[in-house]
Amino acid sequence: MQKGNFLFTSESVSEGHPDKICDRVSDSVVDTYLSADPASRVGVETLVTTRLVVIAGESRCSVNVPNEELERVAREAIKDIGYDQDNFHWQDNEVQVHVHLQSVDIAQGVDAAGNKDEGAGDQGIMFGYACTETDSLMPAPIQFSHDILQRMAASRHAGKLPGIGPDSKSQVTLEYVDGKPSRATSVVVSTQHAEELSQDDVREMVRPFVLDVLPEGWMCDEAEFYVNPTGRFVIGGPDSDAGLTGRKIIVDTYGGAAPHGGGAFSGKDPTKVDRSAAYAARYLAKNVVAAGLADECTIQLAYAIGVSKPLSVYIDTNGSGQADEDRISRTLQEMVDLSPRGIREHLELSRPIYARTAAYGHFGRSPEDDGGFSWERTDLVEGLKSAFGAS
Repeated sequence: MQKGNFLFTSESVSEGHPDKICDRVSDSVVDTYLSADPASRVGVETLVTTRLVVIAGESRCSVNVPNEELERVAREAIKDIGYDQDNFHWQDNEVQVHVHLQSVDIAQGVDAAGNKDEGAGDQGIMFGYACTETDSLMPAPIQFSHDILQRMAASRHAGKLPGIGPDSKSQVTLEYVDGKPSRATSVVVSTQHAEELSQDDVREMVRPFVLDVLPEGWMCDEAEFYVNPTGRFVIGGPDSDAGLTGRKIIVDTYGGAAPHGGGAFSGKDPTKVDRSAAYAARYLAKNVVAAGLADECTIQLAYAIGVSKPLSVYIDTNGSGQADEDRISRTLQEMVDLSPRGIREHLELSRPIYARTAAYGHFGRSPEDDGGFSWERTDLVEGLKSAFGAS
């Protein structure tokens, strides 16, 4: 983030947004393969539209995973999100599965053999970011946008929001003063609802969630609080808009507050650096900030397909660093092996932990006992403090 005074906006979308349905189905497929064989290779995409789900891609697994199982997994994911509507129903949708074997040309670049370590599954650049704006060390606009929708979803699943559907979007604009967030200047929430609910009804149902998420005194003026600003949102989900895997990459990361390498996460196993290296970059950046070495940290990693070591490790603390950036980079690389294999093993990524990442952001979440969101750990902090003499 820049210094000075400005407005900054980030958006989030709920688990019932058509693109997020696709991310959830694709990641549920990844989890299915990893449950069968932790060494599975998976790259799948999902498309949804009215009464139709299409899963396509490639895989390699030592255990046969039949198409019927992938269809079942897709239906369960859609059921869990809450879709039992006339034109998109977990039980009645047509589900097509088109998953073929992984290309041998890609496989030979990734596989370890002889003296060759496991290589990256593709070329590309990945970014990680952390800052002190929130307790989660995430930018405030995206964190607040996620939190509003996640809490609404939890209440909906608990039966406490009757008439509210699964398809929702949020957007929070914050005013920054001297580079620090100070208040909301506008909040937008659009959510699918039952025919009988008026715009005013939905507005008052949404209001408590916004007030609960924003710090006290940060709520925007009433005229800048927009709920279903078109006035009606009865037809939603894939019946109103087709969805695809990987179309919400800014929602998935930092809400535009930090650079993005361009690669999506969902539907990819952890040998694919689009996913694993982006997780590693966030992990490193978060630990740098948590250790007090900077108030803000951006890390870029670059890889070439079939090559194990990163081509570059770049760190920018945007003038907030308490230590030399080159030295931070060298220290981090001594602490963590940033080869694809090293990342996968250090963060224990070859486990079925991905369906839960498909909505409300891959970052800013709490590490879980089974290894979910392991990249949010701050277990490097003590080592970094020791290396830099920080208290």
